[in-house]
Amino acid sequence: MRIVFMGTPDFAVGTLQALVESGKHEIVAVITQPDRPKGRGQKMLMTPVKEYALTQNLPVYQPLKVKTPEFIAELQQMQPEIVVVAAFGQLLNRELLTLPPLGCVNVHASLLPKYRGAAPIHYAVLQGEKESGVTIMQMDIGMDTGDMLSKVTVPIGSEMTMGELHDQLKAEGAKLLVATLDAIADGSAKPEKQNEAEATYAKLLDRSMEKIDWTAPAQQIHDLVRGFNPAPGAFTKLPDGKTLKIWRTVLAQGQAAPAGTVTAITKKGFVVSCGDGALEILEVQPESKKRMEAKVFCNGRGVEPGTVLGNIEG
Repeated sequence: MRIVFMGTPDFAVGTLQALVESGKHEIVAVITQPDRPKGRGQKMLMTPVKEYALTQNLPVYQPLKVKTPEFIAELQQMQPEIVVVAAFGQLLNRELLTLPPLGCVNVHASLLPKYRGAAPIHYAVLQGEKESGVTIMQMDIGMDTGDMLSKVTVPIGSEMTMGELHDQLKAEGAKLLVATLDAIADGSAKPEKQNEAEATYAKLLDRSMEKIDWTAPAQQIHDLVRGFNPAPGAFTKLPDGKTLKIWRTVLAQGQAAPAGTVTAITKKGFVVSCGDGALEILEVQPESKKRMEAKVFCNGRGVEPGTVLGNIEG
């Protein structure tokens, strides 16, 4: 097939790489978001998809908006048979969706219709789901509402982080996309309507979600920590007002104490009382410092029994 690929972050690199390595298709163009400044130095950085595409000598386009008449005309000249989209970051209009004869397919990192939207991997962990997966979908004008072409399921372990789930979904989704294109090519693909009654939406993340509420149940806080690891990180406040990011926890036994109270120092870290149950904190990151084992933080007198976390606004 003649394919135009649209994608931006690391998740999409897996799909593009699988297409290249399959050797079955002609990738006529790679469309990705414009380079943007990042970090303290505001250095212009290529998107992960662009970085990979250039190593494969693939033509790269970075339109500010793909829906402009000028870019649509350029896309028409490429004459793609199908457009493959994976975490691109821009919405496609009807003109784009109907441009290729075989339409546009999307590699979506959830088991649709659950977790449509921008952050499905985060939400699967944040909500304590036992499984997630990837759905290959025929795109339509709605937000992840198109007919499903194929699915693969990935179990979520009780200690699995968002980053670990991301990497598994990236690999499984890439393999599934290649197999699904084969099915589209030979006519065996069978589109399936989504059940709208089961649809949920993974809205954009915001900083307010990252702050730990110690009055919540221990399991919910544990899922929050896993769901924001490796980015952006769940955080609390120390009594001096400084931020402490919490990177790794396990459910623990703890003595009765007000929520947010450090009740014990352990061999691996420290125990904090929650609204229901307790958590042992295993890895932290003090403000302006690197990630460290919680026991190292405790050895530096970071906290002690009786310390109350999270009682500072901000």
